[in-house]
Parts: sequence; C-alpha cells; structure tokens
Amino acid sequence: MSKYLIFRTDKIGDFLLTAILIKSIKRNDPKSKIIVIGSKNNFSYIKSFNFIDDVFLLKRGLLNKFCLIYKLYKNHYNAIINHDGKNRSSFISFFLRSNIKISSKNNFKYSHFEDILKILNILNFKFYESDLNTIENKNYTNSITLNFDYSVLHFDEKWIYSMYIKNYKNIEPSKNELIDFFNLIISKTNKKLIITTGITSPKILTEIFTYNSNANLIFYKNLNIFELEEIIVKSKLLISCHGSVSHMASAKNIKQIDIIDENKINPYWKWTKHFRNYLPIYRKNFSELSKEIISFL
Repeated sequence: MSKYLIFRTDKIGDFLLTAILIKSIKRNDPKSKIIVIGSKNNFSYIKSFNFIDDVFLLKRGLLNKFCLIYKLYKNHYNAIINHDGKNRSSFISFFLRSNIKISSKNNFKYSHFEDILKILNILNFKFYESDLNTIENKNYTNSITLNFDYSVLHFDEKWIYSMYIKNYKNIEPSKNELIDFFNLIISKTNKKLIITTGITSPKILTEIFTYNSNANLIFYKNLNIFELEEIIVKSKLLISCHGSVSHMASAKNIKQIDIIDENKINPYWKWTKHFRNYLPIYRKNFSELSKEIISFL
C-alpha cells in the first residue's frame, strides 16, 4: 500500500485547498493511505473527510515535534508533501523516510491551485474537474432544520471596521442600512435569508435580531464549523467577506459573491483561481457596496 504524508498546519480555508490535492491523489491511487498533519485550528475539521485515512495534531514545542516524528518514523512514504510551506513542517519531514519530498513555496507568479497541479504532475497523477468537489456526500448530523430555499449572508468581524484590519476599506453599515440591505436581498432573491457569523457576533446583529419579526430573516450565531458548513452547502447563494466559508461554497459549487480587499501585495486570485460560480467585489463604503451586490442578484 502506498502512503502519502501531507502537512497542512494552518487554518480551515487553507486546508480546503489541500483537500483538492488529497482527493485527486486518492482518486489516482485509490488503495493508498493518506495521513494529514493538522493544527489545533483545523484538526477536528480534517477528521470529517472520508478520503483521509489518518490525522495527527502538530502541537507546539520542540518535544512535541520529536514525539510526532517518532510516531511517523515507522512508515516509509511514497511522498511527503509540505503543502503549508511552513518551516515547522519542513523540520519534521527532514527526519522521515520518503521516495520524494515536495515543499510548497508558492510565489506571486502562480496561484495556489496551479501549485496543486504542479504537485500532481510531479506524482504523475492527473487532475479531474470532479476533484474540486471536496465536500460532497458528507453526512451532517446537526439539529438545524433547513427544508426551504435560502441565501446566506455571513456577517463576521470583517464587516466591522474596529474588529478587522485597519488598512482595509471600511464597509461597516449602520443598523438601518443593514436592515434595508437584508430586506432587499430577500425581495430580489425571493428566498429566505440566513445570517451567520463568526466566533464573535457583531453587536449590530444582536441589536437587529432582538426585535426582529421578519419570518424570512433568520439569525444563527455561535455555530460550530460543521453547523456553519451544513448551512452554506445547502444554500442557493453565499454573500461574504473572503474566508473559509468562501472555500466551502466553491467546494460545493454554490453561487457566491465574495467581498475582497484590493490587495496588490497578496492578491486574492492566488487563492480563488479554481473557484466556480464566483463573483468577487472590491470593498467600498457600504452604500455603494450594497447597491453593487443587489445589482448582481
């Protein structure tokens, strides 16, 4: 049995890129065993994928690194892939036995998806379009009932100026602007609108939903990552500021409007070149931004 060891010791959105690579390897080499090294941010999430055979958590500290090396050393790998490009991953892989070791050091010339294609080429594997469908056939056991058509607006800290990166353009709405925006989305799509949020729910949402009586407007807060994923993959549309939810929508080919910063230092196309059913919009003041979003519905 061939074995592949893959490092992805950062976040969930980053892992969803690597999931494309893993699914392609598994399709090309169905009897292979794929082991992923994850972080505390993505470990539990990675374990939910049925085309991954084993997951190890990389803990902080030199002693923990050597303990992990000891666990992994018993295997000889067909390939070790440092797909997060981290020095810690390179350090661990240095001590392990493999036919080939590949380190992903992406630069501005290539997208992360092109990097995946290059790795597959090194392994003599072919990429299929279906490899993009990384979260199909997942079984959800959450208690959320979703027996209606709906859109999702993921309203996290990236919408609130004081909670996010200060050199990004301010898109924060007033309460009345946001309520009007919600109603326009519902009217234009003729669907219910679910509002989701991140770990911290912006205060403006609490103010709105304390007195909300609109049956077509639903607010879910304090969701775990699996509940959030289920809501997104069963939706008809996602509106969000770029993050892990964007990669979830792409993995399920859900239509999405992605609000991004016009970042010339680290351009978003590097992360989104493989996205399908996708419309990016640059951050701007909320009055202009909301009109642009509504015009695309």
